[in-house]
Amino acid sequence: MISETNVKKILFENLKFDKLKIKKLDDFVKNLLIFNKKHNLISKKTEKSIWDRHILDSAQLVKFINPKICNSIADLGTGGGFPGIILAIFFNNFNFHVKLYEKSPLKCLFLNDIVNIIKINAIIINNDINNEKIDSNYVVCRAFKKIPQILNISREKCIKRHKLILMRGRSAQEELKKAFKEQNYRYRLEKSITDSESKIVIIDVKKK
Repeated sequence: MISETNVKKILFENLKFDKLKIKKLDDFVKNLLIFNKKHNLISKKTEKSIWDRHILDSAQLVKFINPKICNSIADLGTGGGFPGIILAIFFNNFNFHVKLYEKSPLKCLFLNDIVNIIKINAIIINNDINNEKIDSNYVVCRAFKKIPQILNISREKCIKRHKLILMRGRSAQEELKKAFKEQNYRYRLEKSITDSESKIVIIDVKKK
């Protein structure tokens, strides 16, 4: 486990989160842990390691998003706000929204509260993703569905060319082989900075 102090050092020095953004992360964590006492946003077992298991794990995605060409970021199945809230904190000064898709009304209640508390540029969409049309050109997923299901959502619900950024475990390569049996996609794998066995999958999805 990476300590909170060391995580903040990595955020500041390596990922370019300034002091104000780290303060917003502090406020986010404080409020999430309060809400988590009664409702399950994250596993109780990971509360003590929240800074590396959840915050840093999500924050590393900023390296793969180019704000100069981004029109919005869609976080599918954001849950307690991972990675969407962290991305919204980092990109808050840019002229685009992070859209947080979450079907649980309870989780959306927390997300709406935290967006207002820390004042970030995010939109909460409380609906089943299958009932939505996604117009973002970056789509991120952390703890969401299996890759074939995500690709199907990408194909059916995303209306423009986009990059899919998926956070996967040690079975990422095998998952991709199975998912791409029928259709080829351009993709690359990046190592996670929080888990040597985990991978970040970046897929370039072209729309006809």
